[in-house]
Amino acid sequence: MTEPNKETHFGFRQVKTEDKAKLVGGVFSSVAGNYDLMNDLMSMGVHRLWKRHFVSTANLRPGQRVLDLAGGTGDIAALAAKAVGSEGRVVLSDINREMLVRGRDRMYDEGHWPQVQAARINAEALPFPNNSFDCVTIAFGLRNVTFKERALAEMHRVLDLGGQALILEFSKVRSEPLSKLYDTYSFQILPRLGKLIAGDGDSYQYLAESIRKHPDQATLAGMMEEAGFGRVSVRNLSAGIVAVHRGWKV
Repeated sequence: MTEPNKETHFGFRQVKTEDKAKLVGGVFSSVAGNYDLMNDLMSMGVHRLWKRHFVSTANLRPGQRVLDLAGGTGDIAALAAKAVGSEGRVVLSDINREMLVRGRDRMYDEGHWPQVQAARINAEALPFPNNSFDCVTIAFGLRNVTFKERALAEMHRVLDLGGQALILEFSKVRSEPLSKLYDTYSFQILPRLGKLIAGDGDSYQYLAESIRKHPDQATLAGMMEEAGFGRVSVRNLSAGIVAVHRGWKV
């Protein structure tokens, strides 16, 4: 349920809360076809290292149940599937149809089906009973959620006791010189790259802006604690360009 007559941010723009999901959906429908290629170009392949580290620190065990939110083209789901083995279960989910179709097809192509199942899901209202998963992940997706508090509460609800939530997201760069370089890259180069490769500079302008509007490391950790998570920890990667937040259902 949205809150009428309220506003939120869509990048640096203020929009009605009920409009944000549609606007974000338009962005990801536009970039879906070139999403993996652009991720490799934008990060020079480093996003793959971030994601491998992210999943490896989850210490997933064979037979566990994993829910991957905003899973897009399936990078995290594929890594999780290898970790939990044939007796485990991974749900690859995304609110955007175009992204989810690409992820689902990849799971078929790489032989992860039916161990990995795909579901079109809104992270703010998960269609699962309480205590359904051992681990919930979301990588580079939380900043696009309209009501992050609802998503965090839902993540906590569907986790089994002793389960963990892991969030990989762009965050606040800890080095001032690097921050300035990063801003120049984000706002001068990234949209031009998006226009050249994906034919859509505006969507990549939004993605750069959305990073700056996302809560910083300490703020997000506090939000996780308010949602009920215990033993919340933060680990910066690449000087804080991204951060891994972890919380437990205790």
